Amino acid sequence: MRKLLVYMKDYKKESFFAPLFKLLEASFDLIVPLIIAQIINVGIANRDTGYILMMCGLLVVQGIVGLVCAITAQYFAARAAVGFSTKLRHALFAKIQGLSYSELDTVGTSTLITRMTSDVNQVQNGVNLVLRLFLRSPFIVFGAMVMAFTIDVRSALIFAVAIPLLSIVVFGIMLWTMPLYKKVQQALDRVLSATRENLTGVRVVRAFCKEESEIDEFDSRNNRLNRLQQFVGKISALMNPLTYVLINLAVVVLVYTGALQVNSGNLNQGDVVALYNYMSQILVELIKLASLIISITKALACANRVQSVLELSSSLEKTEQTKAEPNAAKVEFRHVNLRYHGAGDDSLTNVHFRAEPGQTIGIIGGTGSGKTSLVNLIPHFYDATSGMVLVDGRDVKSFDADELRRKIGVVPQKAVLFKGTIRENLLWGNPDATQADIDRALEVSQAKEIVSGKEGGLEAPVEQNGKNLSGGQRQRLTIARALVRNPEILILDDSASALDFATDARLRKAIREMENSPTVFIVSQRTSSIRHADQIIVLDDGQVCGIGTHDELLENCEVYQEIYQSQFAKEGK
Repeated sequence: MRKLLVYMKDYKKESFFAPLFKLLEASFDLIVPLIIAQIINVGIANRDTGYILMMCGLLVVQGIVGLVCAITAQYFAARAAVGFSTKLRHALFAKIQGLSYSELDTVGTSTLITRMTSDVNQVQNGVNLVLRLFLRSPFIVFGAMVMAFTIDVRSALIFAVAIPLLSIVVFGIMLWTMPLYKKVQQALDRVLSATRENLTGVRVVRAFCKEESEIDEFDSRNNRLNRLQQFVGKISALMNPLTYVLINLAVVVLVYTGALQVNSGNLNQGDVVALYNYMSQILVELIKLASLIISITKALACANRVQSVLELSSSLEKTEQTKAEPNAAKVEFRHVNLRYHGAGDDSLTNVHFRAEPGQTIGIIGGTGSGKTSLVNLIPHFYDATSGMVLVDGRDVKSFDADELRRKIGVVPQKAVLFKGTIRENLLWGNPDATQADIDRALEVSQAKEIVSGKEGGLEAPVEQNGKNLSGGQRQRLTIARALVRNPEILILDDSASALDFATDARLRKAIREMENSPTVFIVSQRTSSIRHADQIIVLDDGQVCGIGTHDELLENCEVYQEIYQSQFAKEGK
């Protein structure tokens, strides 16, 4: 948590004034019993109505001033906490954007979202509570005890006994319940996990008639959560009766000893009332402090989760900038191996080839053969475990990430569109694109008919993840987005799987005829999609088992022959 306090540096004033005004409010609270004692001892005893009204007016003034102090403290605390969490979210988001695919794969998207939302909210709440209440409650407890000693030492000794006993009960229950609350949260996670899985896969559940078994599984997890919550709730419920028993016993002793003191003339009735009020204040503040500590503990746990993300460092290596080699290929792999973090075996083994400027490279292989892994090395999404990947004769590790990726247009396997308009999505590829650039990209990607068929054209709305578009429409628009930037290297990672054969053929033809002639990498399961490529790389279990043209591979590559023959009848080739 201490490392996160750097984001509080712009809120030093707020962090000072929030507890200061809260302590001022607490000071007024401590004076109230003394004023009431004076009303009883002087005003009521002497039947002095003017004195009583004056002291009541003083109480009203103190109440108003205390309210102003409390509101001011809340304002400064909220301003500091919200500003702190805003800066923290910015830093966390920037950090996540800078992580490599390896770290994103390891941590997990859902965990990162939770840490940026729920965890940061908990930290924000913790900062707010600390600034407002962390000093106030101890101040009231010890202040009330000190004030009791100023009234009567013998009676105040009851406070010296009651406060430790109350502290043992309050903090004992707190320490008992804190690990149980963690178990409750874990059980809640399991319930939410089951809920999410069922809502996401509701069609699969119904297709396999698993509704009853999934309901039983959900009931089991829900009942476990219910039992845990009831158990921890019963323990937490002990706090109020136990503390009230102790405080009432202390009050009985206090009233008894106070009565003896009053009877002997050593104490006034108003002083006994003041002592009673101080005892009540201590009880309330101890319960507040226990709840505060639980909240702070949760906030600290969340802060550590956030800090662990901020401490992640990108595993992508960065080397010194090198000059381009003469007669360099556009893309070159030199004996490249790739092993993912935590994997037992290499995903790619000894991959070696050259792609010249303007060439079309087809990549084909069975599921899990390493096709996507290979093309992800070109934009330096992952680091090669060994060997070297070069673009324009330079090791990709020597490029600045933005410089390298401006040369490359990537269309990933999963077509992702963002909420907004079609134009806004296309401008992701190039914010400075002209209308001519957009029209050309739409024409090449075979997406022009999509835009013309939508009301509003380029201003037609796109729902989150493109839910208002079909799979083929999403794929064509993501291809257009990549083409808008006029890339030198175009990577199509199985991005035409939802297209019919005629549209796929027109798309490939249009890409071949592009004016800037990018070097194109086409990852596909269809031999028809890559048969006209200048080179076809055949992968089998991460190894290159053949490189050549379609005709060459049909003659000498057994894996390619099997793939082609399995599709021949279906594709009509």
